[in-house]
Amino acid sequence: MKRKNLFVLTMLFAALTVVLPVQAQKTKARQQKQLVTVVYQTDIHCDGCARKIMNNVPALGRGVEDVRVDVPTKQVTVTYDAQKTGDDKIIAGLKSIAVNAVRADK
Repeated sequence: MKRKNLFVLTMLFAALTVVLPVQAQKTKARQQKQLVTVVYQTDIHCDGCARKIMNNVPALGRGVEDVRVDVPTKQVTVTYDAQKTGDDKIIAGLKSIAVNAVRADK
């Protein structure tokens, strides 16, 4: 019985020594995100267009953290990880769902 307990404790310790460093690496990777927020001027004109964008956020690319759509100003604000995506990919993603866009600051 004591051998079985010792074996279980040894296996638990071994599992923890493998899992904890992996979790630490994941946490470090999350901390290294380079979040960028960019406003795009689009050709949207209604709430249906806004829903189309919000329902297709994955089309904008990997690393997109937040999307906000303002129909009256026709602007879409996207916060993304610059290490995973960029303006070209986001604009192409919007174009893939029939929304034309350019950076508002250009």
